[in-house]
This record gives sequence, structure tokens and C-alpha cells, in this order.
Amino acid sequence: MGKAPRDVSFSCGCGTVQGIVRGASPSTGTHVACYCTDCRVAELYADQPDPLSKPVHLFQTSPDRIVFTQGADRIAVFSFGPRNILRWHASCCGSVLANTLRNPKIAFASIRTPLLSDQDAIGKVVTKAFMPNPGGKPKHKGMTPFVWRMFSQTVASRLSGHWRNTPFFNPETLEPVAPVTVVDPDRRREIMASLR
Repeated sequence: MGKAPRDVSFSCGCGTVQGIVRGASPSTGTHVACYCTDCRVAELYADQPDPLSKPVHLFQTSPDRIVFTQGADRIAVFSFGPRNILRWHASCCGSVLANTLRNPKIAFASIRTPLLSDQDAIGKVVTKAFMPNPGGKPKHKGMTPFVWRMFSQTVASRLSGHWRNTPFFNPETLEPVAPVTVVDPDRRREIMASLR
């Protein structure tokens, strides 16, 4: 029997930013382990510990399930390019909170699972992305459920209008709720050069 959806609280490292993922469960999102370089660089850019060879864990769900209950004014956002995904973090302590696409009509958000008070609620890792493959291109495992859920959630959110219920974008202007800092390419290269 699957886990019943339940509300799960989350907070940044210092506790200033807090919130709830409503109805978190394996049926309402996908537990992803991402090994991509950008996820690792994002942690370092935000002055967080280096994941090293370990993946960054994310719970991919729809933005309307994420509610900030405290510290919303401390939410900041950066991106590694003018068209790259948005990486939301807490300006108070640097904790990387979530990723979203730049278009809020594509209702997609991935919240960092270590921030969740109850990681058991989201179940085991279903998708592994950009796994290292010495001598070849990175490999992916379990991408079908990830892509299907993202597609189905996006369609459902568009049809229902729930895509507007997002803490990351102004529903009228469709602009991010905080100014986007586009990381200088030289800074990104500097961080990448430091990777072991």
C-alpha cells in the first residue's frame, strides 16, 4: 500500500524561512537524485557544503503544493544563465530551497528533500539523473515516471488554473517574486574549476 499524502513542514538551515509541502507523498511527486554539475555548483555558489560525489536530492511536485509560512521576504533567486532554470534560496543562510522553470505556466517545482521534516513521506528515490559514466555521457534511470508526472501535473494545473497558485511568481505579471540574479559565467567557471 502506498503512503497516504500528508502535509510536511520544511525550513532553511537557520529556520528563518519555513513552509509546508501540502499532500506530500510518492503519488504527488517524484523523489529525484540529481548528479548534474549545475546542482552541485548551485550548492557551492550559495555557500553550502559540497555534495562531492553524492547526488542532490529533490522532490519534484507542483508549485501549488508549496506554501511559505514564514520568511517569504528572505527568498532570493539565481540562475546560471538568462534562460536557465531558477534556483531559489534563503538569503539569510544560503540554503538552496527549490528549482523552478522560468515559465510559471509550466507548473513544476523541485524542493530540496533535506529541508523536509519528514523525508519518509516522499518515499524512495524513483529517478536518478546525470549519473556519472566514466568514458561516456551521463546516464539516467527512471526518467519515464519523472517526465510523465511532470507532464500530467503541468496539464492538470493549466486546465484547473492551479498554476497561478505558486509562491514563486506573481500570478498577474508572471514575474518572479524576487529579482533574478544571473550568475556571472566567470564565477560559475571558477566554481567548476574547484570541483574535485
